[in-house]
Amino acid sequence: MTENHITWKDFEKVDMRVGTIIEVKDFPEARTPAYQLKIDFGEKIGIRKSSAQITKKYVKNTLFGRQVIAVVNFPKKQIANFMSECLILGAVGKENDIVLLSPDFKVKNGLRIG
Repeated sequence: MTENHITWKDFEKVDMRVGTIIEVKDFPEARTPAYQLKIDFGEKIGIRKSSAQITKKYVKNTLFGRQVIAVVNFPKKQIANFMSECLILGAVGKENDIVLLSPDFKVKNGLRIG
């Protein structure tokens, strides 16, 4: 158990939303194997890009149309020649073996996680 506690106000600052992956591309310029993703977060937030190091467990054709959870209020981050606009969340196992977090049932894009 971690002793690094945050307050409820700290947690409320993190804007986590549900989005649907609408495009998946290889990202050969990345230092660590990754995909370039476009994710639809609905009308209010729109489409955001993200780089995701999820190539160990996922192949491109299984990601298209999948709903994921991402943090949408981080600053943009330049990764090689790509600008990442959100952070997709996943459980990180040994050797960066990532399992994506997603809703059990299809929900409206843009729903807030809280």
